[in-house]
Amino acid sequence: MTRHKGGWPRRRNDLSQADADSIKATLTPWQKPKRCARHLRGPVLPENTKSPENILEIFYFDAGGGHRNAMTALSRLIAQRHPEWTVVPVDLQNLLEPIDPVHKLTRYLTGSLNRLLPPIAEKLAFAPMQAQDIYNNALKRGATYGMGAFLPVLQGFVRRYAGDIRKILEARWNDADTRRPDLVVSVIPNFNAVMHPALKAFDPSIPYVTVMTDMVDCPPHFWMEDQRQYIVCGTPRAAQQARSCGFYTADSIFEVSGMILRDSFYTDPVSSCVSRQALGLMPDRPTALIMFGGNGSLRASLAIVGRLEKQGLGIQTIVMCGNNHKLLERLQGRRGCHPVGFVPNVVDYMRLADFFIGKPGPGSVSEAIHMNCPVIVEANAATMPQERPNVDWIAENGVGIVVANFRKEIAGAAARMLRDLPRYKANIAQNIPKNRAVFEIVDIFGKILDGTSDYAAARHAGLETAHPPNPLP
Repeated sequence: MTRHKGGWPRRRNDLSQADADSIKATLTPWQKPKRCARHLRGPVLPENTKSPENILEIFYFDAGGGHRNAMTALSRLIAQRHPEWTVVPVDLQNLLEPIDPVHKLTRYLTGSLNRLLPPIAEKLAFAPMQAQDIYNNALKRGATYGMGAFLPVLQGFVRRYAGDIRKILEARWNDADTRRPDLVVSVIPNFNAVMHPALKAFDPSIPYVTVMTDMVDCPPHFWMEDQRQYIVCGTPRAAQQARSCGFYTADSIFEVSGMILRDSFYTDPVSSCVSRQALGLMPDRPTALIMFGGNGSLRASLAIVGRLEKQGLGIQTIVMCGNNHKLLERLQGRRGCHPVGFVPNVVDYMRLADFFIGKPGPGSVSEAIHMNCPVIVEANAATMPQERPNVDWIAENGVGIVVANFRKEIAGAAARMLRDLPRYKANIAQNIPKNRAVFEIVDIFGKILDGTSDYAAARHAGLETAHPPNPLP
């Protein structure tokens, strides 16, 4: 592909056929819905003719679990509340796989191994990795010391390949099989400074919304960027950052009541829900839920369970292992402990717990607090930079205990939690607003699509309720 004087090409005809085929081959079925009239040859609708259907693209990736969870929660609620909207989830990591240096290297290495091994190990096969797999594997092993350096490396990659990223995005939107979106939503950080200009190069009339899935921004170039767009903030501190950075107009900043939670956190439990007895646990003993995101943490979870067993306070545990199969196997059959693999109904297990133990991720902490579970979290050099402000939020609101080392301090912290459990629960009720963020955000999308103005100002002034009065039907 050749470059113009004015930068990377903006029209599909500027792509070579090989480049177009390469990019198109990376698109998943979700990213290739049926073509619409805009892209067909022949007459098109007049400019002032608006289709009753709205197409929303939600960009996400799988580095950690929070971004996919946010996309899924928004998609499910939109399907229930706005059946006239079509949601198109777009996995940015898969889309950018052709320029992912980690995937390129591991594809070369695994390809060679897979050609050499069949004669001696017929069933042994290797698959290439994506860049996000490095991050997720570190989380599984609890090897997050020094992972703060991963952020500037990723941001350096975005800067280095900004032209290529824009080219891939523009080619996707210009592809005849891609329906023109009416709204583009990003639930991912770091890439917004590239994604937004790519969208505006394709069609400057399409609004762009960044929905933060962290409690605060970690500038520079993490969540907030100097560009004309909407931004949704889940905490007062994040909203204040958005107002003070000077990037956004007042009516493009939306403050909602928390992080995005799945719809299951707003429905009443049913009789078929799990119980302590069904899990082999005692109904009257204190119960801790241990969770380290969707990938679990082998080292930390085993250490915590071991220390609690030796403590002598009779604390039993439910360990959410997620995709960490090794952790699940290691905990099978352990007395007073019930391990759980990857399940969609985490909320049912949280209902059984008295308190939460885990990493200070925005999603898991928000879920626990929403379920009235005070938290015990760890904060040290291994804590991810974007999660450190969450520790301050927990301490400032008095909704949990912060330790420097789970191995050394979890026994004492658990004893304190049991002693002061009523106080921590009272602080949750008093200091934390009811989290209706997912409802509020879908309403915000509707306001943007309808072209309603001054919505953010009205909400900030307390003149409008942005969420429905009742939970999901």
